[in-house]
Amino acid sequence: MFPSEPVNGALWGLWSLCFAIAIFILSRRFTLAQTTLLSWFVGFVLMWIVIGNMGVLPEGLLYIAAPLSLLEAFLASFIIIKFSKRGEA
Repeated sequence: MFPSEPVNGALWGLWSLCFAIAIFILSRRFTLAQTTLLSWFVGFVLMWIVIGNMGVLPEGLLYIAAPLSLLEAFLASFIIIKFSKRGEA
């Protein structure tokens, strides 16, 4: 059973904010493709190792979660790069 108390939701919100900040920092130095792959590795691969170690998610979910998380990392990188370039102009 995956923990679902309100404090866990708040921590996921904090994790999301930190993930967005990390993508912003990466986007300052790398291209869109590089930012996407690095942020995907940091956000998904490392998190999946931890969650997989806890044994709370079925392994079959990985086949759906991996491509969707790559799309998520790309869209987040794309949005952050577009917004940060608008602020510089």
